[in-house]
Amino acid sequence: MKLTHTSTPDNIYPFDGQPGNIREVLEAAWSVIEAGVHDRHSAFHLPTVASISVEGLPVMRTTVLRGVDVKKRVLRLHTDRRSAKYSEMLADPRISLHFYDPAIKTQIRLEATAELHVEHPLAAAAWEASRPSSRLCYAAGIGPGIEVPSPPAAPTARDAEENNGYTNFCLVRTTVHSLEWLQLAAAGHQRAVFEWLGDGSVSARWLAP
Repeated sequence: MKLTHTSTPDNIYPFDGQPGNIREVLEAAWSVIEAGVHDRHSAFHLPTVASISVEGLPVMRTTVLRGVDVKKRVLRLHTDRRSAKYSEMLADPRISLHFYDPAIKTQIRLEATAELHVEHPLAAAAWEASRPSSRLCYAAGIGPGIEVPSPPAAPTARDAEENNGYTNFCLVRTTVHSLEWLQLAAAGHQRAVFEWLGDGSVSARWLAP
């Protein structure tokens, strides 16, 4: 089945019952992902992101979902350019994202391609929109994952105000190519997959859960 992608209505949230059709599943999936950007209590606010290590192994970590453009299928994340995650995505931009909300017993898995923006107008705009407390993460003098004799002291607010961390900041824009949805229910689990084709249409299929 092919669907023509449209913007997501704000009021579609059919996870509390049986979805009317496969189009509603896709719309609802984007709706809960989008809601995760601003709702810090949402399980969709902190997706797990998997990339491929330089040794060719899958590596996972939890990140903060910073933005969603449903029409363009773009999710925005932030990372430190000194991190292993940055090096991994630079070498191989293929990534996966995983969301699970136990309250609605729903899992969403995404396959995407990452674009890295460092000291770029898009990165500058994302930096300016970040809270000072978030900027502090990038002001640390030691990069993520470096072995240390003991946990280092946290950077101060002064470090963030001086923008000392901006050169370490990276905006990650991920373009989604595939979305898989799974809802668990006593009446019967439901699973569907959506893949975006070259002409902009969506291939939609029900799968055995």
